[in-house]
Amino acid sequence: MLLSPVVNPRTPGASQMSKSSHCYSKRFASLRQSRKFNFFPRAASGGDSATVGVDATLPGDYFELLQQAKEATQLALKDGKKLMEIEFPTAGLESVPGDGEGGIEMTESMQLIREFCDCFVAPEKAARTRIFFPEANEVEFARNSAFSGASLKLDYLTKPSLFEDFGFVEKVKMADRVKPDDEMFLVAYPYFNVNEMLVVEELYKEAVVGTDRKLIIFNGELDRIRSGYYPPFFYPKLAALTKTFLPKLETVYYIHNFKGRNGGALFRSYPGPWKVLRKVNGRYLCLHQQEAMPSLKEVALNILPSA
Repeated sequence: MLLSPVVNPRTPGASQMSKSSHCYSKRFASLRQSRKFNFFPRAASGGDSATVGVDATLPGDYFELLQQAKEATQLALKDGKKLMEIEFPTAGLESVPGDGEGGIEMTESMQLIREFCDCFVAPEKAARTRIFFPEANEVEFARNSAFSGASLKLDYLTKPSLFEDFGFVEKVKMADRVKPDDEMFLVAYPYFNVNEMLVVEELYKEAVVGTDRKLIIFNGELDRIRSGYYPPFFYPKLAALTKTFLPKLETVYYIHNFKGRNGGALFRSYPGPWKVLRKVNGRYLCLHQQEAMPSLKEVALNILPSA
């Protein structure tokens, strides 16, 4: 992906981005020049029957991806969804977690969030849309870079403590961050510190439940929690989210790539089914689809190898 190699301030030794260092329009143009996906359909094998409705194929570039994500989110909102997830690779459309340096991937997510907001949030709604970044110092970084000149409200989930170098942050009471006229919350990549997703749950409970507000988690890497990446013995509160929080969440747009001999992708665009796609001769075909999200382990070990 041809985005600016600016490093996120949460990465040790990162430098801040000056307001005039990059042209916003050139950065947006670079999104359209990303690596292409090729796709052709095949009848689904096994699994559940497809859902009738919008069922988009893999995007050809990031511009198309953001349009698909916008349409999927709008359809979910019409269906009354209040807690939503958008997840896709940011180091390239065919990349997998770990392909890109963490701080740079966060910066790319920040830039893509701005592009998503520009096409999804109506101008008259911008001042009633609050974007939560993981830490307080990242808000300043965002204001001086991707969100320069935006009317969107920028806020944070946590703030550094004296022991920041050891991974400790101060918890922020979310009820104090929310304003009465807020209508939409968008939480940016809350995965760097395990406390961040716990604060997101608090935000949902205190400011969304029982109201007309909506909350979208953007590139939160929730698969780490779903897969048991965090041992319950050491992270009991985080593990509990699989029963208390994640079941309430609707994944409205999702792409996860698998590399290797049995490579492919898991894809979903609301309200369509979950699709497992296989790359054959440089193109993608649909091997399997079902209504419920399959685990990444199931896709990697069972569905892709058996196709």
